[in-house]
Amino acid sequence: MKWVVLAASVAMYALLIMFQNRKVWFTTAAAALMVGLSLAWPGAVFATTGGKALLAHLAGEVINWNVLGIYIGSMVIAALFIYSNVPARFAEGIVNSSRNTGLAIVAILAMTGLISVFVENVATVLVMAPIALALCRTLRLNPTFFMMGLAMMSNLEGTATLVGDPPSMIFASYAGYTFNDFFFHGGRISIFFIIQMGMLVGCVFFYCFFARAGRERVRVGHEEVVSWVPFWLLVAMVAGLAGLSFAQLPEGVLKTYGAGLFVLGLGVVGVAWYWVGQRKGHKATAVMVRELDWETIFFLLGIFVVIGAIDETGLLGDLARGLSVLTGGSKGVAFAVVLAVSIVISGFVDNVPYIMAMLPVAGQMAAGLGVERELLLFALLVGSCLGGNLTPFGASANVVAMGILRREGHPMEVSGWLKIGVPFTLLTTAAAAALLWGGWG
Repeated sequence: MKWVVLAASVAMYALLIMFQNRKVWFTTAAAALMVGLSLAWPGAVFATTGGKALLAHLAGEVINWNVLGIYIGSMVIAALFIYSNVPARFAEGIVNSSRNTGLAIVAILAMTGLISVFVENVATVLVMAPIALALCRTLRLNPTFFMMGLAMMSNLEGTATLVGDPPSMIFASYAGYTFNDFFFHGGRISIFFIIQMGMLVGCVFFYCFFARAGRERVRVGHEEVVSWVPFWLLVAMVAGLAGLSFAQLPEGVLKTYGAGLFVLGLGVVGVAWYWVGQRKGHKATAVMVRELDWETIFFLLGIFVVIGAIDETGLLGDLARGLSVLTGGSKGVAFAVVLAVSIVISGFVDNVPYIMAMLPVAGQMAAGLGVERELLLFALLVGSCLGGNLTPFGASANVVAMGILRREGHPMEVSGWLKIGVPFTLLTTAAAAALLWGGWG
C-alpha cells in the first residue's frame, strides 16, 4: 500500500506542476483515491475501520479546521480592507512624503510587503498594482520591475506572521505556534525577524534599479477612504490573535480551534457590516463572498487528506530517515539541503502541498540529528516561501503580475523574469538564512 500511495502522490504532484490552473481537480481526485483505498482495505491507509470511523477520523484529525477558519476569516477581512481604499490612502501619504522618486518606489514596495504580512499575496498585488501603474505613468517609467517587485515583496513578507499566507498557518498548526511565537520563541528571534532581514536586502536590491528614476519629489492625487471599519477589523484580528497567544484556554474546542473561530467570527462581522452598514444588499454581498479564493480552500481540503495518507502509511518517516543518512549527521549539511531543495522545488511547485509534506520530515530529521527543530523548520519555511520568487510561475502573485504587465503592453518572457528573480531570491534567502543560522544554528 505504501507503493500505491507513493505512486498516486507522485502522479498528483506531477500533474500539479504541468497543469497548475487545475490543481483542485488533481488534489480532489487523489484525496478521493486515498479514501477509496481505505474503504476497500480498512486500516491499510488510514488507521480506521468502517465508513463512519473513517469520516470521523478525517474530519476530526486529518483536516485542520483551525487553519481553514483562519484563512477564510482573513480572506474576508482582506477583501474588505481592499474595498475600503485605506491601502491607497497610505500609499498616497508615503509617495508624497518621500524625498525622491527612487525612495518613493522602494517605499511602496516595502508597504506592499507590510500589507502582505496580513493580507493574501495575490490580493495585495491586485490592490497595489493600480498605484504602481499610475506612478509609472506619471514618471514615464516602464512598469516591469515595479510589478515584479510588488509580487516578490508580497511573497517574501507573506511568510512573516500567522495570518500572512497558508504555509505559515500550516507551519503554526504543525509546530504549535501562536501568533506571538512568530516574533519570539523560547527567548530567541523567530521567523518574523528572519524574514525582515530578507526584506531589507530586497529593498536595497530594488533601490539599485530605481535610484536613477529621478531625484525630484513626486506627488500623487488624493485618495478618498470608503470606510475605516475594515482597517479596524484588521487591527482587531491582529490584537485578538496576539491576545489568544497569552490566554490560558481550557482543553477542548476553544483551545484547538480558538484562533480559527475568532478570525472566522470577525469575517462574519465584516460580511454583516458590508451587507447592512454599507447597504450593499444580499446580491452584492453574495458576489463579494463568491469572489473569495474558495479554490484554495478546496485545494487545502484535498491536500490535508493526501498528506494524511502519506503520513499514516509511514512514507514521511521513511523520507526523513533517508535524508538524515544523506546529510551524514551534519546539521550544517541538513540545513543547507533543506533550504536549497525548498528553494528549487518551490520555484516550480505550489508551496502548500510541499510544506505540508515536508514539515514532519524536517521535524523528524531535526530529532534524528539532535538539533533544535526550528533550525530545519524555519529553513523549510524560508526556502519554500522565498523560493516562489525564483520563476514567474513559482507563486500565484507572480502569475498575476505577469498578467497585468501583458495587459499593459509590457509582456515578459520567462528569461526576463529569471534575470531578476534568481539574484533577488538568492540574495534575500541568503540574508534570511544567515540570521536564522546565527539565531538557531
